[in-house]
Amino acid sequence: MTISLTCHRDIHSGIRSINVEIEMSIDGRIWSRYLIDGPLRDIVIPDPALSNRATGLWTATCFELFARPLQSSCYAEFNFSPSSQWAAYRFAGYRDGAADLVLADPPEIGLDASEEHLALEANVTLPAEWRDCTLQIGLSAVIEETDGTKSYWALAHPLGKPDFHHPDCFALTLPAPGGA
Repeated sequence: MTISLTCHRDIHSGIRSINVEIEMSIDGRIWSRYLIDGPLRDIVIPDPALSNRATGLWTATCFELFARPLQSSCYAEFNFSPSSQWAAYRFAGYRDGAADLVLADPPEIGLDASEEHLALEANVTLPAEWRDCTLQIGLSAVIEETDGTKSYWALAHPLGKPDFHHPDCFALTLPAPGGA
């Protein structure tokens, strides 16, 4: 399925659109493809780096996926940088109990760019106990522009300042694989 993200209402961006394709496989992997349409010359794209866990990725251009089992307060946050670095966190509740999420395999991240489009693909394996669950998903992006502006994109935004952790942002439901 393909979904459009919206820019936070208080921020102006030169980006025309960000669309995300997302699929969950029977083996507990979520594949997502974030596609930016707009002049890439105006976007700060982190330099390529070794694909490893890093912190603070959301302070620059970064794509995010939040997932939580339906009717649960715990959730996971995945950050994917165009540099190929990534982060994964587990929260016990809304911004509570943050810890590194242990992954069986690191996310696979790929990047494709032209003058007007940037596509980042990420493939991540969910925690084993979530693989047969219906999930509530939040998709988001932080885009840093060359003039220093940062725009915040999400499926839905709560009132007030941008907050991707807010329950309102978990606006997509992915049924359990196989309809379980």
